[in-house]
Amino acid sequence: MLTIDAQVHAYEHDNPNRPWAGVLHGPSEVTGADMIAAMDAAGVDGAVLVSAFTMYRYDASYAIGVHAAHPGRFALIKPVDPTDPGVAETIAGWAATDGAVAIRIMMRDDVSTDAADPGLNRVLAAAARHALPVNLLCWGRLQQAALLAARNPDTKLVIDHLGLQQPFEPPVPASPFADLPALLKLAAYDNIVVKITGACTLSQQPFPYNDLWDPLGRIFDAFGLDRCLWGTDWTRAVGLLTYEQGVEAFRVTDRLSDSERATLMGGTLQRVYNWTPSKP
Repeated sequence: MLTIDAQVHAYEHDNPNRPWAGVLHGPSEVTGADMIAAMDAAGVDGAVLVSAFTMYRYDASYAIGVHAAHPGRFALIKPVDPTDPGVAETIAGWAATDGAVAIRIMMRDDVSTDAADPGLNRVLAAAARHALPVNLLCWGRLQQAALLAARNPDTKLVIDHLGLQQPFEPPVPASPFADLPALLKLAAYDNIVVKITGACTLSQQPFPYNDLWDPLGRIFDAFGLDRCLWGTDWTRAVGLLTYEQGVEAFRVTDRLSDSERATLMGGTLQRVYNWTPSKP
């Protein structure tokens, strides 16, 4: 089976040529070559490289360079700004970019909480025209995600990180799955899929994180594995586990059959993003 990570990040040191807008928890630098080395060591065939919003905001130039330097190993996702009147043109340009498979909305404080917001719906409509899924970082706003899905039935929405707020470093919150019922309600919308990314950072047990499987099983039952995409959210998770642990936890569990594992750890992603990695 192909193993494909649904979300990784890569970035270079803060420098005048590409200055950081902010600081992401993790190493001072994780280059594309560093990410490839980690993937190769863990037996990961490819990954979706999400341009690091904390550092680069809406500039995906570093991710584009990584994609070009490592043919066949990365697909690309770029955050877009729903408050930008020209966002539809930005999305059209991104759709024509080599390696681009989706866009992302960071639904944080500066993004409207109104599901009828023209900017948000402009993004979703433009994405549908170009057959690009829209990834939503929307913890705390899952009801808004449901309303957006209802308004835009032709747009594929991908819920980032189980729709749950995840820690950057210990300790893990006492009730990390408190908002799980709100996520499960989204299964009613056929155009919503969920990324099982960063899940290991929600465990209160050591590797192999056995306390995850009951809540994850509820997600799998609600959405079906053909609407779930595994990933590590590397490097955000670096303060809580190694990359290999984030991969192996899903390989060693007896809660997944081989066919289920193949679907979760690559099969669904290939269909949702219409992309398959190819090693040179």
